[in-house]
Amino acid sequence: MRLVGAELAESREILPDQWLQTFHAPGLVAGARAGQFVHVRTGDYSGLILRRPFSINTADPGTGMLTIHFRAIGRGTEWFTRLRPGDRVDMLGPLGRPFEVDPRSRHLLLVAGGLGMAGIRLLVDEAIRDGRRVTLLFGAARAAEVYPSTLLPDEVEYVVATDDGSLGHRGFVTELVPDYEAWADQSFACGPQPMLAALARLAEGRRGRLGVARLGRKRGGGKVVPAGSAAARRKAFLQVSMEQNMGCAVGACLGCVVMATSGTPQRVCREGPVFASDEIAWEAGW
Repeated sequence: MRLVGAELAESREILPDQWLQTFHAPGLVAGARAGQFVHVRTGDYSGLILRRPFSINTADPGTGMLTIHFRAIGRGTEWFTRLRPGDRVDMLGPLGRPFEVDPRSRHLLLVAGGLGMAGIRLLVDEAIRDGRRVTLLFGAARAAEVYPSTLLPDEVEYVVATDDGSLGHRGFVTELVPDYEAWADQSFACGPQPMLAALARLAEGRRGRLGVARLGRKRGGGKVVPAGSAAARRKAFLQVSMEQNMGCAVGACLGCVVMATSGTPQRVCREGPVFASDEIAWEAGW
């Protein structure tokens, strides 16, 4: 975790009220991984005290450039839309636990709902860099809110669902998943909580739908994988990036807690934002 002064290089509105900003922050980009986030402070005279968390949308160690993708929904995020190239912000990161890709995985299924694209976008670049095949399923309410395909690498298979059927599949993006679950070695998702809960239910029944037999215990099969560990995330078919509201982003305020199946509260900013889907008590209603 590092505290740097990041300089804005570019700012543009890519969708209605959704912005993509590029910052020069070489001291922060080094070591950043998909699933992590930054905590950014607004201007000293803005009257806005709390930092704002943003997923690391893309990160290029070669150029030191980092992008964030956000929706302008209040005074804080609206302040960021007024920044101009050359302006500097106070940026803390990279924070949080990242996605974990099993070294043996060759086919990755990514699922994003709306602004959840920001949470998995960097994983696209990492997977392609490592020679993996990527299918990205994206869900939006209507065509005007669909993430532009021009902002994705050509190597990605990009499949869209819209609630009203104005582009791609008519219905929820979760309805597309069964067509790909046999192909995928692992799946990763970010988006609204109902979408993530639905994906978790699908992941739970995947082995039965695919007819995967449970054989006797193999050598090393009795090894306990600690909950919340990187190994637990790699072992799970589905990993999810949670989008809880954060206050401090360092684990002190407990404002971003979700409940684990073990009954233990989990701070999204510290134990997450990425979890194995079977670690989360989706019915808890937090």
